[in-house]
Amino acid sequence: MSDRFRLTLAQLNPTVGAIADNAAQARAAWQAAKDAGADLLALPEMFITGYQTQDLVKKNAFTRHAMQAVEDLARDCADGPALGIGGPWLDAEGRLFNAWYVCEDGRITARILKHHLPNYSVFDEKRLFESGPVSGPYRIGPLRIGTPICEDAWFPDVCETLEETGAEILLVPNGSPYYRGKFERRVNLMVSRVVETGLPMVYLNFVGGQDDQLFDGGSFVINPGGQLAAQLPVWEETIAHVDFTRHPEGWRAQTGTRAVHPDEWEQDYRAMVLSLSDYMRKSGFSKVVLGLSGGIDSTLVAAIAADALGPENVHCVMLPSEFTSAHSLEDAKGVADALGCRLDTVPISGPRAAVTEALAPLFSGTPFGIAEENVQSRLRGLLLMAISNKFGEMLLTTGNKSEVAVGYATIYGDMAGGYNPIKDLYKMRVFETCRWRNANHRPWMLGPEGAVIPQRVIDKAPSAELRADQKDEDSLPPYPVLDAILERLIEGDMSVAEIVAEGFDRSMVKKVEHLVYISEYKRFQSAPGARLSRKAFWLDRRYPIVNRWRDES
Repeated sequence: MSDRFRLTLAQLNPTVGAIADNAAQARAAWQAAKDAGADLLALPEMFITGYQTQDLVKKNAFTRHAMQAVEDLARDCADGPALGIGGPWLDAEGRLFNAWYVCEDGRITARILKHHLPNYSVFDEKRLFESGPVSGPYRIGPLRIGTPICEDAWFPDVCETLEETGAEILLVPNGSPYYRGKFERRVNLMVSRVVETGLPMVYLNFVGGQDDQLFDGGSFVINPGGQLAAQLPVWEETIAHVDFTRHPEGWRAQTGTRAVHPDEWEQDYRAMVLSLSDYMRKSGFSKVVLGLSGGIDSTLVAAIAADALGPENVHCVMLPSEFTSAHSLEDAKGVADALGCRLDTVPISGPRAAVTEALAPLFSGTPFGIAEENVQSRLRGLLLMAISNKFGEMLLTTGNKSEVAVGYATIYGDMAGGYNPIKDLYKMRVFETCRWRNANHRPWMLGPEGAVIPQRVIDKAPSAELRADQKDEDSLPPYPVLDAILERLIEGDMSVAEIVAEGFDRSMVKKVEHLVYISEYKRFQSAPGARLSRKAFWLDRRYPIVNRWRDES
């Protein structure tokens, strides 16, 4: 019996519902594995359907299509290495499982069923799947392999059972979405499984964007003793070969490439770039349009769009009113010039005069206020959507997480759009991200090098410019304070009393809490955006729209 085993890892980017395209990716990876003399090609969890499918997988026609695609792959990939791929399985009794198929010699030779179903954060797997029994190991050539599927490796029982029933290595196919610090958490948990079982572990993850979720890849291999044998890059599609050899103490992975991962600022920026490019590509768009106000939020979105799609595919529009400062006009032009994007100017003074005249009989005798301010924002949204419709350019919305949290945005106005790359980025992180982008350029960025965000845009006081001399801090606490309170309320789920105990003014905390709760209806209708934190607005945090409760602690 051979004392060597070659495993090919396919860290790839599937698309939900694109079953034929996903199967084609699997075939190409299998050919690469065959050319490299591999014994097994491994693809991530639910690869054939893409992930997450949400309720799409409950449609029997969809699931049967995916199952047939796996059978076709088994037949087509008979003359070469075995193939392991994730996908749904519907049994004869109509029960639906999250499965991992092992295909060899033209047929499916093993079917592993996911046992632990995550039902927290962005996951709803108990809604979709049945919990499968703990499967035993399967043999490929000289090696007995145990495959805990994703969540099954986050608990000790499945891995321990596999070790007790003869597994010699653990191969974990995953669909593990990104948030800051997620990689370290994965590694720590997988090291625990390696220590408990004494077996080498291969952790294989997706890469790519799906709606708001990002999969960062970063697949790795750990030998007993916690030694990192291989580490794949984050955010990049990669096919890598890992060689195992048999020793007196068992199978061990030979040391391979160990990619160095970038810091969290670069990872967040790349996540926003990849989320936008994948959202566009997977939904069939190639160009974007956005309102470029000369402020820092729209400037950062323009930079992300240029890096994701190329400056030639980014259409910026300045929509000035009488409240728009000369500085803002100059800054918008400076940003567009620095990025190399097209900039058009469409004044809203004429449309606003027409709306003002139409509303005059109803608004007569009332002071200028929020209603009139929001007319400006909604006119901008209307004009941008018209441009989007006319030229087939997806409209990007540009509100940061601080604004989205407290509703400092106009529904059907500046909230109009199909995607928001900075939706999960608090205002203070917007500032720091702009500084990072000015100081750094990477080969994966399609935009130009250098300081593409003028320093004046970073330095000036934020303003919506919907009335004379308006500043954001007229309506909100200073952003350093606001963000600190929001992080405690949202990410930390802290009570008002706990936040006040940390030195914050109670009346300010209560005001922010109130704004967060009354803005739920706006977030319910907002565009999706890249998930960067553990508590992004959408699936991570699900609150009722109508909610009369307030924390009086």
